[in-house]
Amino acid sequence: MKKTDKKPSVDAWDLDPDTSDTVAMAEDDAVIPSGLEPDKPQVPKPTRIEFDMEGLMTDFPNATELQKFVYDQTGIVLNLKGRANKLKYQIAMDTLNGNIPDEAYLGAENPYLDKSELIPTEPLRELPARDALIDAAGPEVTRFSTNQFPHPDPDWRAQDQKCQVIFRKYANNLITYEVLGPIAQRALGTKINKFGQKQPERIVWIDCRTGEQIIRNDRGQLTPLGTRLKSFMTRMKVNKSNQWDIWIDRDFVLAGDLVSDNPWGE
Repeated sequence: MKKTDKKPSVDAWDLDPDTSDTVAMAEDDAVIPSGLEPDKPQVPKPTRIEFDMEGLMTDFPNATELQKFVYDQTGIVLNLKGRANKLKYQIAMDTLNGNIPDEAYLGAENPYLDKSELIPTEPLRELPARDALIDAAGPEVTRFSTNQFPHPDPDWRAQDQKCQVIFRKYANNLITYEVLGPIAQRALGTKINKFGQKQPERIVWIDCRTGEQIIRNDRGQLTPLGTRLKSFMTRMKVNKSNQWDIWIDRDFVLAGDLVSDNPWGE
């Protein structure tokens, strides 16, 4: 009996009978023996940049430029001005290479800050200390606040600005006053900065605060300022009387320790 090779049956719906063999052959040809796969391209790992002292000294010849560079690279503000030359570059190099510098070499101001372009600003003054006689005057018996006083500053007074004043009367007949405010900053003068823009020469505080001050002692004697303040408040009428007599120098309102829950107690 003669043997014949059987060809694989062909699907009647296969429009390209040779495709399967071709694809199979292509797949077989695409098989790469194990161990012979081509190497995949490797992404190079970033190498750490090491800073060199000689390079820093060449590129940044002064402390200002060196501090700016360190700040740009690390965000750390260094205080290197006036340090020994070798020391300042050693500190900078150590900081750039990841070592935290000692607190003595850390600064507080941005190295890019140009102080020559800053507007000088007057600090807010401290209020006068409270007179010891007020502490010994006993509890308050009355308190009156008003915002009808003209502002002590001439410019603000010309604009009809008022200030807030509070009067206090104490158990031993002593009367005090205190100007509470308002306070604000005022720009003085004009200069041109390096960008060609106008800016104030300096900024000052308009501060009318006085702290608590005595205007009448426990014997009823008024200070010169107390006389003027009493005269001003006397002109402020309340019915047939005035604000000084009705609201400030009043002796029938008791407060603080003089108030008792038992009016019959000793």
